[in-house]
Amino acid sequence: MPETPKTVGLVVKRGRAEAAQLAGTIAGRLRTRGVSVLVEPELGDLPEARVVDKVSMARTADLIVVFGGDGTLLGVARLAGPRELRVLGVNLGGLGFLTEVSTADALPTLDRVFAGDYHLDRRTTLAVRVLRDGAAVASSQVLNDAVINKGALARIIDLHTSVDDEYLCVYKADGLIVATPTGSTAYSLSAGGPLVGPGVAVMLLAPICPHTLTLRPLVLADTSVVRVHLQAPDQEVFLTLDGQEGIPLRDGDVVEVMRSPHVVALVRTVQRSVLGVLRDKLHWGER
Repeated sequence: MPETPKTVGLVVKRGRAEAAQLAGTIAGRLRTRGVSVLVEPELGDLPEARVVDKVSMARTADLIVVFGGDGTLLGVARLAGPRELRVLGVNLGGLGFLTEVSTADALPTLDRVFAGDYHLDRRTTLAVRVLRDGAAVASSQVLNDAVINKGALARIIDLHTSVDDEYLCVYKADGLIVATPTGSTAYSLSAGGPLVGPGVAVMLLAPICPHTLTLRPLVLADTSVVRVHLQAPDQEVFLTLDGQEGIPLRDGDVVEVMRSPHVVALVRTVQRSVLGVLRDKLHWGER
C-alpha cells in the first residue's frame, strides 16, 4: 500500500478566493486526521497550520496539494529535489493536463489518498544551465520546457546547437524549445512538435518559426546533453523556464539542457491513459 502522508503542504493560486476557501476546508479535514499542515504566507491565517516558504515546503512535505491550474503546479514542480516531490493538483484553471482533480472531487480524492487508494505518475524533469565564459550563471529545472526566444523587435537569432558534443545544426529561427514528454502538450505542440507519452524516455527539440523549411522538430534520447550557443549580438534574447521564469541571455551564452535526476510524482486516484487525455483535453479526432 502506498505511503500515508504525515505532512501536507497547501499551495494556492494567487487572487483566487475560492481556492483559499477550499484550502481552508481541506486544512481542517487534514487536522482531524492528525496531519501536519504547511501553508504559504498568503494562507497564514489558517488555524493550526505552519507558515513556510515553498522551498521549505518541497523539502519537508510528504504531499503538496496545489489549488490552481497547470501553471501553479509547474511553479511547484521546479522545486523538485533529491527527496521525491509528490503533488496532487486540484484544477481551477482551463485544460488541466496536470491538475486533473475538480474542486468537487477534492475532498473525496484526498480521502482516497489517505486510504492508500492512489498511484504515482512519475514525470521526468530537465536540468538547465546558462554558461557564460565557461561559468554557470544560472541554473534551474523544468517539468515542461526550456525555451530560448527572441524579444518582440529582435531579428532572427542563430542558435548553434550540439547534441552530446556533436554538432547538430544552426537553428536560424525565432527561438528553440527543449521539452520533456510532459511538455509535448504545451508550447512544443504549438510549434509543430509531436505528442509524446509521458513514460517515453525522450526529450524534444522544436524550432520556433524556423527560417528554413528543412528544420523540423527532433526527438532525442533523454540521455542526451543539448548545448545551444547563442549568436545574436545586440539583440534581446531570453531563456524562459516552463513559461514562467525568464533569464536574459547575452551573445555568446551557452544554454545546456540534460535530464535531471529529480522527478515529480503526480498523485493519481484514477488510471489515466494517454489516449483518454487526448480525447478529453484535445478533443482528438473530433470534427
